[in-house]
Amino acid sequence: MSRRGMREQIFKLLFRVEFNAREEMSEQEVLFFEDEENSGEESENALISRKFNKILEKLEDIDKVLNDKVQGWNTSRMGKVDLTILRLAVYEMIYDEEIPTGVAINEAVELAKKFGQDSSPSFINGVLAKFA
Repeated sequence: MSRRGMREQIFKLLFRVEFNAREEMSEQEVLFFEDEENSGEESENALISRKFNKILEKLEDIDKVLNDKVQGWNTSRMGKVDLTILRLAVYEMIYDEEIPTGVAINEAVELAKKFGQDSSPSFINGVLAKFA
């Protein structure tokens, strides 16, 4: 699976945070990988799971940073798809030293094109530009 494919899987798994209690996320993770559409090789699933759990650990910090940087918006007002993409991208930009900032932004915009609304790519790009 490509890095883009893995990032997409992390996005899909992270999206579940919006609909489930934190205590349920380990069960949601198991259900996610049981779905044939999401199952990959064991090593890929392990990488996806590891990054997902690292993002979960930092979620409050990520949301705080987003709320501080984005004037006129806060995470409670953002669309769930856009918020999930931003959380993933901000994590990569701040905490993942392997991902260059430009790559994190470009990949977030691509996710927004695929999963978001028509205005999502420009919104995502505008918010992430404040972090670059």
